[in-house]
Amino acid sequence: MDIGRRATLTPVRTTFHLTPRNAWETADPRRPYQAPSLATEGFIHCTDGVEAMVATANRHYGEAAGEFVVLTVDLESCGNPWRIDDPGMPYPHVYGPIARGAILAVTPIPRDPAGRFLMFSVADD
Repeated sequence: MDIGRRATLTPVRTTFHLTPRNAWETADPRRPYQAPSLATEGFIHCTDGVEAMVATANRHYGEAAGEFVVLTVDLESCGNPWRIDDPGMPYPHVYGPIARGAILAVTPIPRDPAGRFLMFSVADD
């Protein structure tokens, strides 16, 4: 073993993606994750930060019934290009399917009795 060598670690750049629980659970786990927006808009929407994710969920999915989960995604290993198209905004877009290995966690996002999404916890590594 060469003691003078150091392991090169790939940085982790995490973001969040919201999806209905049923859509996540019925997706083929052997294939990269594809949100419906990939077909309709050409990219998968993501949001940086827990507070911004909750605000986004309430803004776009507050009226949607059912349970949702938040995917924690490592953008650096997602397998496709990504970028923030609106500088200064916390919304990365992934331009292709997301490799399953880049999905670091799947977290239920709670809702109050009126259906508003609430803060969720993500495990620290």
